Amino acid sequence: MKSPQSTMSISPQKKIILLVITYWSLFMLAGCATITEATKGFLGISTKELEKQRKNAIAKNFNYDYFTCFTKTSDILKSINAYIYKKDIKDKMIAIYVSSEDTTSVGIFFKEISASSTQIEVSSSSSPAKELIAKRVFLALEEPVKTQEKESQE
Repeated sequence: MKSPQSTMSISPQKKIILLVITYWSLFMLAGCATITEATKGFLGISTKELEKQRKNAIAKNFNYDYFTCFTKTSDILKSINAYIYKKDIKDKMIAIYVSSEDTTSVGIFFKEISASSTQIEVSSSSSPAKELIAKRVFLALEEPVKTQEKESQE
């Protein structure tokens, strides 16, 4: 017959699991914003670093209202096969990876200058990635709009 003490002992694996659950629970209660950002950082989808890099962003103004500029930029990013991992029209930003293979993160931030003018800031901790995306997006936004009438004349 087993003694009462031996039936109450917990295996080392269960102790570790309980310990992890306890620490995780305490961590979760410590502060939601910190946890959310830490989890995003762990998953590689945090925008905090992109926001910090805005001071070194490549910026340019465009003669589009904010909504049009945001929408056109999103369409351009899709057409160049950038991987969009965060698109937030309220926060006025789009966060991308250069491509699905190149997970260098780049942030595109929008600043409404006037009803018909918007500034785009492209930021990244990688200068080559920032320059590549800025060049592609800015050139595409500068292209004149083609209408069917113009195309038939060409």
